[in-house]
Amino acid sequence: MPDAFAGADAPLARRVWAVGPLMRAVADTLSARFNPVAVRGELSGFSRAASGHCYFSLKDDSGQVRCALFRRSAEQLNFAPRDGQLVEARGKLDVYGPRGDLQLIVESLQPAGQGALFEQFLKLKAQLEAEGLFDEARKRPLPVQPRSIGVVTSLGAAALRDVVTALKRRVPHIPVVIHPAAVQGAQAPAELCAALSSAYGRHAQSGEGEVLLLVRGGGSLEDLWAFNDPTLVRMIAQAPMPVICGVGHETDFTLADFVADLRAPTPTAAAELCAPAREQRLGELGYLHERLCDAVQGALDQRGQRLDRLSQRLGRPSARLNDSLQQLTRLQHRLQSGMLLAAQHHRGRLQTLRIALPQALRWSMDAQRQRLGRGQAALELLDPQLVLQRGYAFLTDAQGRAVSRAAQAHPGQALQATLADGRIGLHVDPD
Repeated sequence: MPDAFAGADAPLARRVWAVGPLMRAVADTLSARFNPVAVRGELSGFSRAASGHCYFSLKDDSGQVRCALFRRSAEQLNFAPRDGQLVEARGKLDVYGPRGDLQLIVESLQPAGQGALFEQFLKLKAQLEAEGLFDEARKRPLPVQPRSIGVVTSLGAAALRDVVTALKRRVPHIPVVIHPAAVQGAQAPAELCAALSSAYGRHAQSGEGEVLLLVRGGGSLEDLWAFNDPTLVRMIAQAPMPVICGVGHETDFTLADFVADLRAPTPTAAAELCAPAREQRLGELGYLHERLCDAVQGALDQRGQRLDRLSQRLGRPSARLNDSLQQLTRLQHRLQSGMLLAAQHHRGRLQTLRIALPQALRWSMDAQRQRLGRGQAALELLDPQLVLQRGYAFLTDAQGRAVSRAAQAHPGQALQATLADGRIGLHVDPD
């Protein structure tokens, strides 16, 4: 037995690992064996770095594991984590090589007991996102200065008091129309949809409610669940005016937040986003008033200067008349000089043509004579009489037709030969 064990351990003893490869091998083994993993435990040492990443430990009576929640996942938290809180974390086990520590890279975190509800939230979010309801391209900008503001919330909600107080403080001159609805419970989604439908109808009829606030105070995931209803989310997407969703606290997220044109961290913030402070607007009006006054005064000064120049020119008509007479005299001199120069130019050209014309006629006559001589010489070369003088004869038959080939003659045929000095008769020899 000892020999057998020694033989089995020998190959392992001969391999020496570097620390880095060993950590990667352990990490790969953990990933293949456990990931993805869900862990329930108590939060301990929770901290948020300046980068937005969160670091903490999950522990229970028998142990603890270090955890890292990176900024992208941390931004999706719908609650404020605190030490001692029982939570469920989903993520992947990994080994942090520089320290050789086992850590859990957390991808989602929620209070324990809300796991099933949170899973439902994620499924609904993925479904509605696939429908394009959360696309940034469909989000609309808020009106700079709405003429009226609509509010959808419960009449007994503290959020309504916060919104009304903020609007009265910032824009007391803008009318506010409240569309009441339950914001919690089984009947809340239907009442919220009815309130939205009422707001849409009044906007279509009279333009009332150029921006709509959908608000509610904070609460647990169950308390805010009405704002995750898919029918309500689709209803918000059909809004004819921009919608600001101010549901819960800064860490609370609902599906209504994603479909709204703008998300506010609180109901009060929603009111402030659509209603710039009265003092700010008065300051802007004062600035525009100063600019308008400066522009008007500048225009008046410019027109006054122009009027002064025109009055000066109008006050001395004789000077302007003298200028016109001087210009007329200059033009008259230019016209006379131009006509004189043109006459001299044409006179010189006429004299040149008078001298050149006889010579041109002589050149033309000589050229025509030479051309006529060349034509006459060429014609003489074609005279058939000259050919006959060189000993040739021109044969014709009895009908006067030219005989130029032997095949045209037959024995005994009478032919006539034309020579240079006369004609002779011929008969074709049979041989």
